[in-house]
Amino acid sequence: MTDSILQDRPDLEVARIRHALKFRLLQVTRVTALNPYLVRVTFTGDSLDDFVSASFDDHVKLFFPQPGEAMPALPQAGPDGPIFDASKPRPIARDFTPRRFDRVARELDIEFVLHEAGPATAWAAQAAPGQYLGIGGPRGSFVIPTQFDWHLMIGDETALPAIGRRLEELSDGVRALVLVESDGGAKGYPLQSRAALEIVEVARAGQSTSPGQEIIARLRDQQFPPGQCFTWVATESQAARAIRRYLTDERGLDRHWIKAAGYWQRGKTGAHEVIQDEQ
Repeated sequence: MTDSILQDRPDLEVARIRHALKFRLLQVTRVTALNPYLVRVTFTGDSLDDFVSASFDDHVKLFFPQPGEAMPALPQAGPDGPIFDASKPRPIARDFTPRRFDRVARELDIEFVLHEAGPATAWAAQAAPGQYLGIGGPRGSFVIPTQFDWHLMIGDETALPAIGRRLEELSDGVRALVLVESDGGAKGYPLQSRAALEIVEVARAGQSTSPGQEIIARLRDQQFPPGQCFTWVATESQAARAIRRYLTDERGLDRHWIKAAGYWQRGKTGAHEVIQDEQ
C-alpha cells in the first residue's frame, strides 16, 4: 500500500541520512528544571559549529566522566567506529535525544529524566555550569516528513524530548494525537505545536500488568482521523513491541509508516532497541 500511495504523495517519502562520526567535548552553560523529574542541560562549544541533527528522534551518545575526573576520555573516530584508548577505562555512555540545537549560539539542549537510577541521572542531578561532558554523533537521521495528514506519537517520560521537538516542527493544517504514559514525571512538561494537538495522559500501571496494555486500552478509545498517518512509538521495549503489534494487527495501520523503539528495557541498563517486524 505504501508504494502506491507514494506515487501520488512523494512528499511522504521517508529519508535516511548518514553523518560523519565525530566526538565533541562540550561545556555546560545552563541547567533548567522542567519539573521535579526532568532537567534540561544546555551545552556549548566551538566544535558544535558543524553539528547536524536532521531528525527529531536522532540520538547522540553522551560520555560521562569517571569519578574524580573533570572531563571524560573521549574515543577517536575510526573507519569502523569509535576507537578507545586501551590504557584508560572506557567512559560510561548513554543514548539521548538532541532536544534543541542553535547553530548561531552554538547551543545544544539535552533533557534528563531524574527519577531513574543510573550514571546519567546521577550526573544530571548535580550538573552545573562549567562542567564538561562528551558527545558523539548522531551517526544518522531517519527523516520523517511533516506533510502527513496526521501524526500519532506514543511514549513515556524518556520520549518527551523527541515528542516535544517533533510537535514544534509541525505546521497548521495537520493533526497530532499524543499519548504520554507516566507516573507523574511528565506533569508540567511543555508540549506545544501549531498543529491541532490532542494529548492523552496515561497513568503507568504496575509491573503485574502486561507491557503496553494501559496505552493500548486508551488507544482503543480513540477514533483515528482520516488520511495518511505516521506513527512514532518510544517506551519500554516490551511495551513498544505490544503497541506496534496492536496498531498493525487490530487498527490496520501501515507497518511501513510506524517507527517503534524501546528507549529502555526493564531489568537492563543502557538498553535501546529498534522494534522490527516480528517473523
